[in-house]
Parts: sequence; C-alpha cells; structure tokens
Amino acid sequence: MRAHDIEKLISVGRPVIAPDGSFAVFATSRPDLAANRAVGQLWRVELPDGTPRRLTRGVADSGPRLSPDGARLAFVRGDAKGRPQIFVIPSAGGEAVQATDAQLGVEGFAWAPDGRSFAYVARVPEPGRYGSVEGLDASAEAPRHITGIRWHANGLGYLADRPAHLFAVSAPQPDSEPFYEPAATVLPEGEQPPKKPVIAFEPRRLTEGAASHGGVVFSADGAEILTVVDEIEAARRDLRSRVIAVASDGSGSREVLGVDADLSVYGIDVADDGTIALLAHEVGEAGVDFIAPGVGLWLVEQSGPRRLTDDETINLGDGHITPIGDDFLVQDTTRGRVRLVRVTRAGELTEVLGGDVEVAGHAAAGDRIVAAVATPGSAGELVVIDGGDARTVTAFGAGAAASGIAAPRELTVDGRDGYPVHGWVATPEGDGPFPVILQIHGGPYASYGVHLFDETQVLVEAGYAVVYSNPRGSAGYGRAHGRSIRQAMGTVDFADVIDFLDGAIAGDPRLDGTRVGIMGGSYGGYLTAWVIAHDHRFAGAIVERGFLDPATFQGTSDIGTFFGDEYVGVSAEDIARQSPMAVVDQVTTPTLVIHSELDFRCPLEQATRYYAALKRNGTEAEMLVFPGENHELTRSGQPRHRVQRFDAVLAWWAKHLPTR
Repeated sequence: MRAHDIEKLISVGRPVIAPDGSFAVFATSRPDLAANRAVGQLWRVELPDGTPRRLTRGVADSGPRLSPDGARLAFVRGDAKGRPQIFVIPSAGGEAVQATDAQLGVEGFAWAPDGRSFAYVARVPEPGRYGSVEGLDASAEAPRHITGIRWHANGLGYLADRPAHLFAVSAPQPDSEPFYEPAATVLPEGEQPPKKPVIAFEPRRLTEGAASHGGVVFSADGAEILTVVDEIEAARRDLRSRVIAVASDGSGSREVLGVDADLSVYGIDVADDGTIALLAHEVGEAGVDFIAPGVGLWLVEQSGPRRLTDDETINLGDGHITPIGDDFLVQDTTRGRVRLVRVTRAGELTEVLGGDVEVAGHAAAGDRIVAAVATPGSAGELVVIDGGDARTVTAFGAGAAASGIAAPRELTVDGRDGYPVHGWVATPEGDGPFPVILQIHGGPYASYGVHLFDETQVLVEAGYAVVYSNPRGSAGYGRAHGRSIRQAMGTVDFADVIDFLDGAIAGDPRLDGTRVGIMGGSYGGYLTAWVIAHDHRFAGAIVERGFLDPATFQGTSDIGTFFGDEYVGVSAEDIARQSPMAVVDQVTTPTLVIHSELDFRCPLEQATRYYAALKRNGTEAEMLVFPGENHELTRSGQPRHRVQRFDAVLAWWAKHLPTR
C-alpha cells in the first residue's frame, strides 16, 4: 500500500436498521485527493443478503437516522455554505429536503418517537462572531473575555462564545413543495429584502444560558429529551456529568443525574420501557480521575445509577448503546479487538460478534443485528447477524486489497520483569534482512488493533519491518494494565516497548536489529522522545504531535486542566522526572518533529520548544508544521496533507534508515 492508496480506505459508519429488520442504511467515508477532503454517501442494503446500493449523491453525507416507521431517512449534509444540516429523503431514496438552517451547523440529532419532529444540538454564536455579521472579519471581532478554566477545544476552537444548545423543529415531508428563491425586485426606500427561505419550519430553542449541551435522546414517550450539560468551571476541572431531561414542548427541564453521582457520562440511550442506560465511569472524589476509567454500562434507577459491567475487565469507552429487547448492545475493547456484546439487566454478558474485528457501530430490530466493522483486510464493512450467523454484506476492502496488504503477525513477548507484552510485527515479502521501525501509539489509554492501518502498511511497502505493541498504559488489557503508568510515565511503558522490540528481533532473523528507527504520535511522541533520551541505538526518530513538556501543558492544552496532573503529577519533582524536555540534552538521535498549527490537544509550542532545544544542543533535527490541521491530521486531516506527511516520513527514513 502506497501513500496515495489512502483513497481506497473506505470506512463504514454507525448503521441504522428498519423497524421490521428488512433493510439497513449506513454511511461510507474515504479520503479523496482530488477533492482534498473526506467524501462519502449513504447506502441501503436489503436484508438479509441483498446487494448494497448508493442511496444519496452528496459530497459527504453522514449520520443516517430512520424515522420510527422506517419511511423517511434523515441525515447530515453540508448546505450551500458547507455547514452540516439535517436533510430528509424517503428511505427508498429520492431528492433531499433541508430541515435545518443552523448558523454554525448541527452537531447531533434524533427523531421524536412520533416521527413528526427532530431535536438537535447546534452552537449559538455571540452576536458579531463566526460570520454572524456579514463582512466582519474574525480579526475585527471584539476581544474575548475569559473567566473560566477552559476556553478552547481541539478541532473546534473557542468554546464560551458559542455554547451548544438544544433545539426542536418539525420534520418536513420529502414530497413537500420545494422553496423558491425570490426574484429580484425594487423595494421601497428603507425596506429590507425578505430572507430567502431554506427550511419549512422555524426551530424552537429549548435551552438557554452559557452552558453547552451534548447528546440528543428522546424519552420513550417523546415528552422529554435527554442531554448532558457541560458548564465551564470557574477554577478547577470537574469531569462529573449532569444529565437533564428537557421538556419537548419547551416548558422546562429536570435533573436526571446530578454531579453527586460522581459519573462522567459518555453516552445515553433509552429502552422501549423508558429505562435510561448510560455509558459512564466513576471519577473519584476529586472529580478528575480519568486514567483507564473502566467505562461501563449503567442503568438509572430510582435509587440511583447501577453498574451492570465489571470496571476492571470490561472497557466500553469506544462506542454507543443499542437497546435490544430488555437487553443492551455495547462495544468492548479487548486485546486489539472491539467485540460486540449483549448485556442483560442482571449484568450477564454474551459475545455477539468477536474474532478479528473492531466494531464501529451497531443497530438492532427484533433479533436481527447489523454492525459496522473494520478488519485486517478492510477499513470498513457491514455485517448482518441473525441468531449466531454473521455475514458480511459489503466488499469495500477490495480496493485496498488490490493495492497490497501485509498481514501482521501477532506476538506476545515476556518482558524483563516477566510481564507479557502483546503486539504485532508486519514485514515486507522476502527473506530480509529488513530495517526495523518501532511504532508507538497515542493515548496512552488507547491501543493498536487488528484493523487495516495505513501507517504500518505504507512503511512495509517501502521495505521496512514494523514492530508495534500495546505496552502498560494501553487500553484493552484490564484496568490495572492501563493505570500502571499513573504518575510513572516513562517507566514500565518504556521497558515494554523496548522489550517487545528486542523480542521481535530475536524471534525473526529477517529483522535487522542493527538498523532500527522509532516513531510515535501524541503519547507515542512523548514515549519516542523519552526513549531516544535513554537508548541511543536508533538511527533516527520521528516525534509527532507530542506531549513533550508537562510543565507548559497546563494553560496551553485543551485538556491541560487535568491530563498532566493525573498522569504526571503536580509537583516540580514529579514533572521533571517524567518530562522529555527535562532530558532533551541527552538526545543524540537525528529527530524529525512533526506538528500541526491548530493542534490544541498537544499545542504547537510543545513541538517548537522541543525542536529548538534539540538544535541548541547540536542534535540533528528538522521540523515539519502543517497549516490548517489539528491533532487529528493522520486520521482525518486533508488527504493531500496526509500524503505529504507520508512523503516526509519516508524521505526521513530513506535518509537515516535506508532500505537495501
């Protein structure tokens, strides 16, 4: 697989299924170099074994939601100004009718149970900001008065001057008459031209104030809408969530879950009998304990929330809830896979879909289940599950397979302290010897998995053996594994990645242990910088979007109010003993630093200060800065930038770790 083959990586989003289980609809997305953006449409497949057909023709249609009777399909599409809005078509296909005209676009929506309306979340800008005044450039806006502990978010920007509010709007009928642009006319002096209508009904705003709202879930009877309130704290970060139920008619709201429950809520859904289910985790007495959080399934009961799943062994942090009968479907991350499991209200758990898959979304009607999955050979497919029978009904991975995919070999290495380290080795065809690149994932509470991974495949195509593992601190191996580096970063995680590298080389004569490079992004950038300060075997290094100086993370990062405090500690001594900046003078490895201008997660200053220190110390170093990109460059950045990044990575390795 070469860099430009990212166009062949087609992912499948969360599907929806008709109430009678007769068909499913899902969205696809892929990078497109010509358009220089992600593109995709909606697809419909008749169940159980029909052939998928393209349902829409938008540039980037996403987020399908079927009306309760299955007759209409709502989804998100960019309007004439590129703002994401809700559109509606007949579920069999047809011309789309625009349902919203939110000034900054829609962030999430849901059908009312009676199918007559939607509820949605949209950000509301302060007057004079974000294009709300025609011709007023951002540089000419009034200054921002900030009083809270948070003010920005990666991928968004400033927060307080555009809170997200809850709205309701009547749903248009797809066969309604279209709107017509008024013809030009001479108006009497002082009279303003009428606003061009683009939607059938005016929305009703249901929430007010400075707080934002996330998530839109109707109660079973449609009388209320559940949403999570996000209030910017005055002085100290608090991860505890407050869930409220807003009356659909706008008459008020009530609290469903208070901060006294000490839960951080990731997702909400409501069963047919009205039972409220949550994906959530406990955050401790201080309200900021988020490390290896043990996200589980909870039910909101009269006596308070009740956990159904084990927080030590089950990790439901990636995914959503689907009610199915009296039970619930959720996604459990384990050993590089994401399996689909069914949980009863008594807490009994049954695997529905496992094996070499990473489930990305699911839906159910009766006993029929559909799931979007990634596999070792495909970035996205749709699977239909009837009883115990699972069938893949799409073939989106064919294009990537034709470009050449190396099948990684799974491996477990016993580390120096006897701890097992799990990971993979991917190699080019042939007998070698191949130069080796050690890859380190971000997070740290994340993981490498079995899905088709462009970062590895491009390196293998270029002639490198790639070694990558899930060291202590990663997700998917139990909560203790994830929490083992709390205020101990650069200790057992450092040992694990090096031990796995050594074990992989020792176990495969095709890997040339005398020619080794290292690279990683985010936390992987942190650990790469830490490793090259303590181990000088590497011919070169790439430190990307790294967490490099905990001392300056507070006050610059959008998660700086709690991330460094929890992972590293707050004392000067704790920070110094775990800081790559504190040991940068020990680095002699040639290092390429890659970062994005709009990265608010690991801000650009983390990279520039590290790069400047390398240069000052006389270490060979180069820096690559991407304009207009944020922390998600390698996953969802502009396709041309993603290819240019690959080009720079391969050029760096060709210089410092050439293949023979």
